[in-house]
Amino acid sequence: MKKFWITTLGCKINQYESESIRQRWEQMGFELALNDAQAHEVVINSCAVTASALSDLRQLVRRINRRNPEADIIITGCAAQVFAEDLKKLPGVSEVIPQDRKADILRLGDRDKAEINGEVSGSTTIFQPFEIKDYQRARAVVKVQDGCSHRCTYCIVPITRGPSVSRKMEDIISEIQRLLDAGFREMVISGINLSHYGREFKDHLDFWDLMERIEKEFGAEWGTKARLRISSLEPGQLKDRALEIFSSSKLICPQLHLSLQSGDDSVLKRMGRGHYKAEDALLFTEELSKIWPVFGLGADILTCFPGETEDEFNNTLEFCRKLPLTYAHVFPYSIRPGTAAAKMKGQLSSSVKKERGAKLRALVEEKKSKFLHKISKFDSLNVLFQDKDKGICEFYSTCELENSFEGIVPRELVKVVPVKVLEDKLLVRLLEP
Repeated sequence: MKKFWITTLGCKINQYESESIRQRWEQMGFELALNDAQAHEVVINSCAVTASALSDLRQLVRRINRRNPEADIIITGCAAQVFAEDLKKLPGVSEVIPQDRKADILRLGDRDKAEINGEVSGSTTIFQPFEIKDYQRARAVVKVQDGCSHRCTYCIVPITRGPSVSRKMEDIISEIQRLLDAGFREMVISGINLSHYGREFKDHLDFWDLMERIEKEFGAEWGTKARLRISSLEPGQLKDRALEIFSSSKLICPQLHLSLQSGDDSVLKRMGRGHYKAEDALLFTEELSKIWPVFGLGADILTCFPGETEDEFNNTLEFCRKLPLTYAHVFPYSIRPGTAAAKMKGQLSSSVKKERGAKLRALVEEKKSKFLHKISKFDSLNVLFQDKDKGICEFYSTCELENSFEGIVPRELVKVVPVKVLEDKLLVRLLEP
């Protein structure tokens, strides 16, 4: 029996698509290997969002080829869309399938029944036919949107994934039901740019209409037994309609992640993100606190964009100080081919990137620690365990059981009592009935 292995790099959407490929290949009778060294075919679902992602991909291919020189390595994903010719030259690589043809891999294993070269071509105008009924992690991802039609000057994603496409609401509802039936109690509603959801639909639906529909379908029955997270929101989405949805929802966790990028409006404008002001996000969190007195807040922050001055950086640093962040992902800017920012003057040195990144991360860690100490005083938390002793609470903070308990079932929501802060996580114990 042919054995395969899938390695996923990058975002939650890649994770979702890899899971869909795994399930399809197993349906066709292939076996998931224990590791890449035992596989006949290895699929690498790649990322291209940063320069380091491409470097990591090359190193990974060489390591797999050394461990298993007989394996056919198939590279797909965003890096395959842009760097196909270079990737074909790597040792062990048998095929490079670009992102816009990734759905071909759903049939790639069935070589005797279909010749896929050109037969099942991808499209940038329809939602590729990925779907799942299970997930290998405790928290399942539900993909609702792909691509991006907004060209931020630093971002390669519109090149790698094409314009925005949205999934039909009926298909999303069906998938959530399948996952609930399979025992999942937390799902992440995910997309590349959720603010673009529904733009191509004739009835002009948007992302908040989708969340309202999900709430209508599942809120009454599952509101105390399951929960939803939203992968990442644009600050421009955070208006009265968002507050309305959060206020009425029984399913959405009190936690948000923002695609903030910068706290300086001049930098945002050069990034091609002039459709919102940094202050908008701060004002929204003030209003949100009236609905959720306590909530987790994360952000993506891109530092050292070309021409970022010391004053502009300090504006971002001070803005992050004001924002009620509980965690953040800090990225130094890196040149991506084909983007407008790659040709901009004022590219900053690696030493400046290192220094500014360190300052932002130090601030974030300080705010994270304060938040952990705050919730450590709560009477209880609801934790979704990912294994027998570690999980995530409703505020997206990591929790670890004081004593491992074999009775914990991954995917289940369990009520716990905070014990103390332990470095970057909470030590908890099970709440006795």
